[in-house]
Amino acid sequence: MNQFRKTAIAVGVSQVVLLASGMAYAQTTPATDNGTTSVIVVGQRASLENAQKIKQNADEVVDSIVADDIGKLPDRSVTEVLQRVVGVTIDRTMAKGDPEHYSVEGSGVMVRGLSYVRSELNGRDSFSANGGRSLNFEDVPPELMAGIDVYKNPSAEQIEGGISGLINLRTAMPFDFKGRKMSVSAQDTYSTLKKGKPQPSYSMMFSDRWKTRFGEFGALFDLATSQSGTRTDAFQVSPYYPRTDVVPGQTVWVPNAASFRSLEFDRKRDGAYAAFQWKPNSNVQSSLTYFKSRYKMKWDEQAIFGQSSPYNLQVANGKFDPKGAMISGVLTDPTDGGVNFNDDTRTSTRKSATTDISWNLRWRLNSQWTVTTDLQKVRATTGSFDSTVATGLQIPQMGMDMSATPARLTFDDATKAYMANANNYYWGFTMEHQDASVANEKAWKTDVKYEFDHPVLRDLRVGVRLTDRDATTINSVPGYNWAAITQPWQVGPVGSWQPLTQLAYLGDPRFSAGTHLNTFPNFFNGKASVPAVVFPNTSLADGYPGTYSQLHQYYNVLCAERSGGTLDSCGAWKPATFGTDPSGTNDQQERSKALYTQLRFGFDDLKYPIDGNIGVRYVKTNMVAHGYTVFSFTAPSIPAGATVTGVPIPNIPNFQQKQDFDNSYSNVLPTLNLRMKASDKLQFRFAYGKAMSRPDFSQLQAYTNLSEATTTSTNTATNIVNVSNVSLTGTGSGNPMLRPTMAKQADITAEWYFAPTGSFTAALFHKKLSDVIINQSYNFALPDVNGTMHDFVTTGPVNGANGTAKGIELAYQQYFDMLPGWLAGFGVQANYTYVKSSQDLFHPVYQAYCSGGSGADNLNLNLNGCDVDGKTFGNLPLNGLSKNSYNLALLFDRGPISARVAYSWRSKSLQAINANGTNGGDGTDTNPASPTFGQHNVQYALPTWSDAYGQVDASIFYKITENLSFGLEAQNLNNAMYKQLMQQGVGFKVRGAYVTGPRYTAQMRYSF
Repeated sequence: MNQFRKTAIAVGVSQVVLLASGMAYAQTTPATDNGTTSVIVVGQRASLENAQKIKQNADEVVDSIVADDIGKLPDRSVTEVLQRVVGVTIDRTMAKGDPEHYSVEGSGVMVRGLSYVRSELNGRDSFSANGGRSLNFEDVPPELMAGIDVYKNPSAEQIEGGISGLINLRTAMPFDFKGRKMSVSAQDTYSTLKKGKPQPSYSMMFSDRWKTRFGEFGALFDLATSQSGTRTDAFQVSPYYPRTDVVPGQTVWVPNAASFRSLEFDRKRDGAYAAFQWKPNSNVQSSLTYFKSRYKMKWDEQAIFGQSSPYNLQVANGKFDPKGAMISGVLTDPTDGGVNFNDDTRTSTRKSATTDISWNLRWRLNSQWTVTTDLQKVRATTGSFDSTVATGLQIPQMGMDMSATPARLTFDDATKAYMANANNYYWGFTMEHQDASVANEKAWKTDVKYEFDHPVLRDLRVGVRLTDRDATTINSVPGYNWAAITQPWQVGPVGSWQPLTQLAYLGDPRFSAGTHLNTFPNFFNGKASVPAVVFPNTSLADGYPGTYSQLHQYYNVLCAERSGGTLDSCGAWKPATFGTDPSGTNDQQERSKALYTQLRFGFDDLKYPIDGNIGVRYVKTNMVAHGYTVFSFTAPSIPAGATVTGVPIPNIPNFQQKQDFDNSYSNVLPTLNLRMKASDKLQFRFAYGKAMSRPDFSQLQAYTNLSEATTTSTNTATNIVNVSNVSLTGTGSGNPMLRPTMAKQADITAEWYFAPTGSFTAALFHKKLSDVIINQSYNFALPDVNGTMHDFVTTGPVNGANGTAKGIELAYQQYFDMLPGWLAGFGVQANYTYVKSSQDLFHPVYQAYCSGGSGADNLNLNLNGCDVDGKTFGNLPLNGLSKNSYNLALLFDRGPISARVAYSWRSKSLQAINANGTNGGDGTDTNPASPTFGQHNVQYALPTWSDAYGQVDASIFYKITENLSFGLEAQNLNNAMYKQLMQQGVGFKVRGAYVTGPRYTAQMRYSF
């Protein structure tokens, strides 16, 4: 089916191109009375024409999007804009490693299937304080952008760091306009699912330039603010467990219950931009720019999810597919007193800001020499707080039907009434998380250009760039501090190990306050029905730490009643530490020096003219990671006078030591870009280069926990202690000695520009990656008291793999000007990308059966994935890569009307391995050679996938006057359902189904 879809798309694009070839030669242009041609191109058509010119005339392989009007990119966020570019895909989850929460505007950006993306603002480095090296593009106000360029194979003069691509965000400058220019806009958005209060957005831009006796001056001011409120409803199904006690003589797979949830999301995005230009004469020009983006979001979620013992569930009226996976049935759990659920209220906030101040001077010394110098200072901050408070209950029964998506959950009337009664709920748990990051960079660069008076040589460019960067991230310890209030496993009879005889039920007047009943109105836009559930009030999650302390006192009250002790005799709740535990702090400093030289040339006298550039960039990077090394060892008990034999035990005293790690590396990055013009409309390119991507700062954390363990046996008769094994192991939160990932990459393109807004382009690309960073093992050396070094096998990030990414890009666009009358306003855009990747580990870790714990040292689990029956998956692709993706858009520009209907689609992609909700420690051991065969003690971690997803967006704008326009925009017109899959031996099963509903925006713009 996938191959058929890919072939059909390619054939369809080819047919459109053949049609276009006939149309291109038949095009006519409007003529005036005197016989001259006069075509005024504005709006959407002008945007496409300008973007096409950039691509056609660029020295490198680049794709661009240009704003239709001042501050008017074609989508509601920079991330959504980028997904329209051929070769670019976006993630639809809120955060890396959190596939349970959907992002309406998209999040991570990948180019050609890889996440090694560099981000720039006006050709300068730009980033967010997120532990990475690029921008969170969803944080950037699109209203401040004049255009976006995506470089696929950059040249030597461009800043290093992006293997997959370089994304440059461009803002306007005062001298871009002939004179005074002003634009204002106002918008309001309505969400069909969230509804509620207005979500206004405003923007204003003013620019002017004037001449004085000191030269020409220009000033531009741009402000933008926007609010967005969305809601996401979701059903989720838990992993399927193998059961031999449900259907006699058969192994069937039964899900561990299911869940449903609703998330309310609100964000505010603000931007301020100012630019000043001065041109004292024709040879000197200077500019000063200020850019600031601020992002603030808060989401509140209420979710009910199953927590039953999977092997105690019973199935009535069960139906199963040919592989044994349950299709439908009714679940009960009489062993545990009901099917156990937790019902959590979760709130999460984040505030981010990026500020960029830059100064540039360009001085043309004479007709041949030009010097450009640039200073930049960037500061980025972010901080978040995540808080969850949960109740719990045990319901009599629940029906599940997975024959369609989303899964249908059914409850009889008695169960619905039971779930609506607060007296049946108990206080369950709390969980908090905090983080804060700050990153700074100062950069200076100077470029010198010498222009030749030569038939072949165009110019020689030489430049230097120096940077000084630091990044500090603080996380709470534990990262997510789950703490039970009261849980069923804590309850037991007097004399047992359990500390409680009952749970903190809301029916007890002492524990009854602080909850509400959620009826889930308009769930799935009224297409699904779920019962009402009692949840903690959001104020309890927001009220940390005071409300947490109060809730955990409920446990102490019940514990004291059982023990007969005082209120606090059972231990106090301990909040996560923040900023005091060195394991939660990642402190990095980085300095770089870059030198480049690049020669531009052109052979114009050839039958098929060739031009291009060849260059080399040399980069020296010096890293310092500030951190800690911790060593702990509990020595074995040796009887007095005993003789010790066997493996020597290294004598290393326990310590916790602050330590700095220096890491330096140099890289030489050659590049070549060639273009051959077969005609004025047809050209071909070849690009080759070597590129690098430095490790993310989150991967460089210098905190390593080392331990020593021994295995001994004692012969009491001879008083001999034999040491049979000494284990030296460790876990690294990061690895400060990582090297950059490198790539050798090549592009071949064919580009046919048959009209000002008509083109067909094709590109073949191949990237060969080395030193790919994965989580595996490396040696960390420590000396003993005698100075002898000992290697500790430490798990953490390492340069542990090679890889390839290769594929094809096809892009086509055209307005059908040859059609009669108003039909000539129609146009079309289409692009398609196919990417294939592979990854080869330096040291493969595949094992047929799963074992071990859930930690980072379980390499087979974390790299290959493990099923609930203890079998390994392996052969998984790179994260985030869709083999196929495409965009289709129907355009219309005629008179005062400009409209677009756009569809963006990508095939399924691997999201994560060992993500929350699809992992556990109670998998079945099916290894026949294992001493625990048949027991439920295996750690499992299912690969989760983003299923194929396509979304329809549309817009229509009407020019009321030359200066005033009104528009309507729609997102997700097809009410697309985003699906998450989990991979199991019985096939790909739907893990989650998410809907957000269509959203509509009305906009008024005035410019002059």
